[in-house]
Amino acid sequence: MTDPLLAHATEYGRMYARSTSESFSVPSITTVIGQQPHGLDGWFGYMGANSLASDPLLPGILGSPAKVRQAVSRAAKAAETYRDDAARRGDRVHNYCEQVALRALGRPHQMKEMREALAANGEEAFAARFDEWWELFAVEPVAPEVTVWNKTVGYAGTLDLVARINGRTCIIDYKTKGTTRDGTVKPLDDKVVMQLVAGMKAEESLVDPVAGEWEPWRHGESPILLAVAIGETEVRPMRANPEVLKHHWWKFCALRRVWEMSADTVSAGTALLPLAPPPLPVAPPTLQAVPGR
Repeated sequence: MTDPLLAHATEYGRMYARSTSESFSVPSITTVIGQQPHGLDGWFGYMGANSLASDPLLPGILGSPAKVRQAVSRAAKAAETYRDDAARRGDRVHNYCEQVALRALGRPHQMKEMREALAANGEEAFAARFDEWWELFAVEPVAPEVTVWNKTVGYAGTLDLVARINGRTCIIDYKTKGTTRDGTVKPLDDKVVMQLVAGMKAEESLVDPVAGEWEPWRHGESPILLAVAIGETEVRPMRANPEVLKHHWWKFCALRRVWEMSADTVSAGTALLPLAPPPLPVAPPTLQAVPGR
């Protein structure tokens, strides 16, 4: 996706500024949601073990401790490699989806180039399935990659798409997903509801990033919140349940407070200080014998 002009990578996570001439001041929506713990220990362990077991060099290195250590090191990085590869694939798919919307709006686009980038990586099926969904749902784009801001809570973010479907305004978030063994797209994580409701609760949207011009957010009045899982075999749109939105909003606000406390803790200074041993006790002076006594 297009990298938001006002977003910055910081030691506190991704943060946003009000203009290109101002310093960042609030966390991104995804940074706030990232405060929620993730139980990925099992997945990391599986990825490492699976990488080692499937290493084609394994039979020839078992007699060499040095080569075994190299294989273990490669396996240890397998989860990170998989994550990074998936992130790059997600960026390519998001880029294509953005260009489809730009073309539909009659604006300059690079749809052909983005599709070629997917094809070069063996990922053109994602584009084909997305095109089918776009036509089937008769998507009418309003604003792709729109940056929004909430001053009251203190966060900002960039939404994948605001569109109209069947006469209703929709806030849409794309998730590139793998395929299950039965050939269906993998399910979405419920955290996407927090992401969508935070977008809905925005108060302003960006007009000009250089001038720092913002306008009141016009799409927060009862939109449909739509998470779209894009896979190679299908695209599965899922609507956020209106009955649970308030709970996910409260959870998001609580995580925003967690982020603030964490940032305050980091900026407060070093948490652990070295401690020197106490000084050795000083021996009392010895009495000198007086001659003749």
